[in-house]
Amino acid sequence: MAPWLWGVEALLAGLVLLLLLAVVLVVRRRWIARSGGTFELSFRMRSVTPGRGWVLGIGRYSGEELQWFRIFSLALKPRRSWHRKTLVYTGRREPQGIETMSLYPDHVVVQCETPDGPVEFAMSGPSLTGFQSWAESGPPGAEIR
Repeated sequence: MAPWLWGVEALLAGLVLLLLLAVVLVVRRRWIARSGGTFELSFRMRSVTPGRGWVLGIGRYSGEELQWFRIFSLALKPRRSWHRKTLVYTGRREPQGIETMSLYPDHVVVQCETPDGPVEFAMSGPSLTGFQSWAESGPPGAEIR
């Protein structure tokens, strides 16, 4: 076989792998969203450098938990999760500086407190309304913060 045919076969194999990866990511997202309650949710994993550390993801409400999945991952389990009782909404702000390039254009930064320390999310305005409703609501008999 001619050497250039090896290159063509390698290129085609690479394209097939990329296409397969794209299909797997779409199927994974559909699997995560199968029970509803999903929305675009960026999470600030590291806050050492101002404006940096944001990772794009998908949020899902699952009973008493807010689950966060990385958007470009093959994992079927959430990367992080927070229980409703331990997640306290403390405020919101507009993205500043480099955050405007790291986050979606219509998202706001949401600040919360947990027993492990402060946490920041970025979500759209309608998602923030849903988040506040979820955080404040609870099953009958649940303690009020």
